[in-house]
Amino acid sequence: MRTKKEYIEGLSKMRRNIYVNGEKIDRTDELQQDCLNVIGTTYDEAEKPENADLLTAKSHLTGETINRFCHIHQSTDDLHKKQDMTRYLCQIVGGCIQRCMGIDGTNAVNAVSYEADKANNGSTEYHKNFLKWLERFQKEDLVGCCAQTDVKGDRMKRPYQQEDPDMYVRIKERKSDGIVVSGCKVHISEASVADEIVVVPTRALTPEDKDYAVSFAVPGDWEGVKQVVTIHNYRKREHFPRGFVPGSTDSYVIFDDCFVPWDRVFLAGENQHGGVLALLFALFHRHSYSGCKPALGDLMLGTVSLAAEYNGIEKAKHLGPKLAELIMTSELGYAAGYTASDMGKPEVYMPGVGFVPYGPGSYIPNSIYCNVGRCLTGEAVFREAEILTDISGGVAATFPYEGDFVNPEIKDLLNKYIKRNPKVSSENMAQLWRYVGDQLCSASGGIHLIGSYHGGGSPVMEAIAITTQYNIEEKKEMVKRLAGIKD
Repeated sequence: MRTKKEYIEGLSKMRRNIYVNGEKIDRTDELQQDCLNVIGTTYDEAEKPENADLLTAKSHLTGETINRFCHIHQSTDDLHKKQDMTRYLCQIVGGCIQRCMGIDGTNAVNAVSYEADKANNGSTEYHKNFLKWLERFQKEDLVGCCAQTDVKGDRMKRPYQQEDPDMYVRIKERKSDGIVVSGCKVHISEASVADEIVVVPTRALTPEDKDYAVSFAVPGDWEGVKQVVTIHNYRKREHFPRGFVPGSTDSYVIFDDCFVPWDRVFLAGENQHGGVLALLFALFHRHSYSGCKPALGDLMLGTVSLAAEYNGIEKAKHLGPKLAELIMTSELGYAAGYTASDMGKPEVYMPGVGFVPYGPGSYIPNSIYCNVGRCLTGEAVFREAEILTDISGGVAATFPYEGDFVNPEIKDLLNKYIKRNPKVSSENMAQLWRYVGDQLCSASGGIHLIGSYHGGGSPVMEAIAITTQYNIEEKKEMVKRLAGIKD
């Protein structure tokens, strides 16, 4: 395993192909430092002996100890630990840990590449390609992102029906030594600080869409790849710093006639498997959400409780039900994810068939409970922000600037007039309201709300998955028996 320092040094050697606000920057640019500190936490924490069981694992390929973010789940215990690892690290950085994109993408590709080869009766070597790539990924402790979401163009048309065929990433040309791909993936978290980009399809595909059934992995600075990056940093503080300053990035990853050699290709034209891969990555990522969203709920609970205390209303009757609501949302999401882990098997749900064995034996979380947990907690994020707004009041929206608290002419007056609870110092109160302002009033705070709602798939997608996979007919038969209905 490598260190945070080694990870950043690796990024510094990569070709410049990321654009921010019209300029091309280095991956270790100051603008990306907050994000690098978030990803760096996954290295720092894995080095601690007390975290070995949670943050590291034994590679099923080499038997060597690896970072759990590079691991392929071999048991229900691995699924449990991935969930707990995510919650633990998100608590430390105060938000999304981002590196889950890599573990979720690789686990999905691992299963689908195996099944595609099996269906092709050995005429392809997708799984062999993947395992060769994975062994290096694990050995070098690389950061991977997963590029799934296409720009999609006309939403009412399928990929092959688009006026511009590049609205979905596609195979533009097949050569003896590889493929040429064209298109763009959007909203790709941490792509600008990732060593490798893992590409998977975004939707179910028909035979006419076969050129869009493509999966591969390339370095983030690969020739033919350009990234247009949005960086989400909180407002810089000069005088009263946060305890930890998180940051994140998202990229439009553009494949501009990008050549990919065959040994990096994991799927190329198998439309049915492309659709399964799209669903399977989403499933693994929704499972990760059952770790990160409870962590965000833990932080929201702490913030609301402190806001009540600092406002002197911690004993108000209306507070208890709101705290209970926050707790129930977080723990129900975690419980659903835990159940999904515990019921995990090397199988997937196939429409019209049910659960069937799938993949080389690696474990896949139960899809019903993954989707239930993600849907319930995803829809709650704006309600949780409403609770924080209610308990905090308007103070975070109009709180004075930092500089005013160091101006000798007004700082004492300010500290006098922001004080509410006599048991809490003005300095601590000011730090909390700055923190609440970051969550509710900053651009990054708003972006995180949208990400928490849509990340891993919008709630409507989880609702579709739940209703199409759940055995509703069985429940109808129960009622018919009790009601005495005879068909």
